[in-house]
Amino acid sequence: MTSSEVAPFVKVGGLADVVGALAKALNSVGHDVRIVCPLYGCIRRDASWKVHDGVLVVRTGDHHRYGKVWETTLPGSTVPIYFIEHDQYFHRYEVYTGPWGSHQDNGERFTYLSRAGIDICYFLSWFPDVVHAHDWPTGFVPAILNTTESQGPLGGTPSVLTIHNLEHQGVFHENVFRMAGLPEWCFRADGYESMDFVNMLKGGIFHASKVTTVSPTYAREIQESVGGCGLHDVLRFKSADLVGILNGIDPDVWSPARDDLIPEKYSAKDLSGKRVCKAELQRTFNLEFDETIPIFGTISRLAHQKGLDLLKEVIPWALETMRVQFVILGAGEEDLQWALGGMPAKYPGRVGAFIGFNNHLAHLIEAGSDFFLMPSRFEPCGLNQMYSQAYGTPPIARATGGLIDSIRQYSEGHDGGTGFLFGDATVHSLYYTIGWACATYYDRPKEYRNLQLRGMETDFSWNTALKKYEDVYKWAIQSKGRPVPI
Repeated sequence: MTSSEVAPFVKVGGLADVVGALAKALNSVGHDVRIVCPLYGCIRRDASWKVHDGVLVVRTGDHHRYGKVWETTLPGSTVPIYFIEHDQYFHRYEVYTGPWGSHQDNGERFTYLSRAGIDICYFLSWFPDVVHAHDWPTGFVPAILNTTESQGPLGGTPSVLTIHNLEHQGVFHENVFRMAGLPEWCFRADGYESMDFVNMLKGGIFHASKVTTVSPTYAREIQESVGGCGLHDVLRFKSADLVGILNGIDPDVWSPARDDLIPEKYSAKDLSGKRVCKAELQRTFNLEFDETIPIFGTISRLAHQKGLDLLKEVIPWALETMRVQFVILGAGEEDLQWALGGMPAKYPGRVGAFIGFNNHLAHLIEAGSDFFLMPSRFEPCGLNQMYSQAYGTPPIARATGGLIDSIRQYSEGHDGGTGFLFGDATVHSLYYTIGWACATYYDRPKEYRNLQLRGMETDFSWNTALKKYEDVYKWAIQSKGRPVPI
């Protein structure tokens, strides 16, 4: 696997969680999985890491660039992770953006990563059966395998490209195409060319043996003009090779019965520890201490896509009409940071906020909240709605993408639901769904408790997804006319 992020070492979004958890799951059933990732300035090495002798030669266009290879192991597994050290591109602390916005050389940085993900196979003298690329930062990998590597040891090696979020496509000047060292014929409409620019994700989709995305519903949505972000025709063309596989979660990391980051563990058989977590959440965020008031938690990138502008409008309205509390954790768009970050001062004891990211707080919010809010306009998969169900915290989410695939709608007086879904991305829809959840909490406590228990009993492990990825790898190998390894 080649990826720009891998948890727990470097994480910007769900991509990192998926790469780490999927690799660990594949490893657990005997697959030899290895990960290539940049060594960013934010990653801290320890004494267990080893540095490989020699220099990694990365073939970029008409000349070479170089790197150093550091190796460690994915925690809880025997998966080797090869971190590529290249100070010009990766020594900086930030992954994609800094306070000034996106790094101006992102095209070069991740073209280098795509090439390094292939050239490290020669460095290690290890040639995989499948190369799995993740999102636009590795978008050149499929074409490199199909062209410049076609006559070498990697000739005939298939690629799988996973789209974690189609909104981000990696559009850059043509010079990054030359840096990738690809034949000129790859720069065309059914390849990397997009209005005279290079679109790394678009070309990767065309060249990949198989394309996956992170939920079945999202795989359908991105083939339509509304959800396709300009690539819906490309994805329709590749529809026979496109598979939607719902992500799983790592139960070693996200389970209230095993979680060392929360003040008291609990399970579906004994929820008493959740009350302790709720009290600690109220204390941590300076909320009024009252275990009878429902807390609505949010952990999110503060962005229009995530519907946090809707939440900004709903919170004052809900506080006027309902007996509720809100807790927010996240960072992102500056106007939302100011608006949501200022609410604790405006509504003391009723709203808590932390602008930024803190893993301990994320686990505490999942465990201590009574409901979890995800009003996303679109959501390829989402992981927090699965975390929240595992922690007995019913989600409230818009019916889109992976949220549809992972939340079962609650219906009063009926069993089977695990959360609350609403259709329109509007302030009114979100407000009235919060009201519906609030009424369930106060007026139907038995049904609320059953919601919690059904969510906690749902299997969100990688077991199902793992089998589907194994099938995709087999199909990719077969598409190249090669025998599938036993």
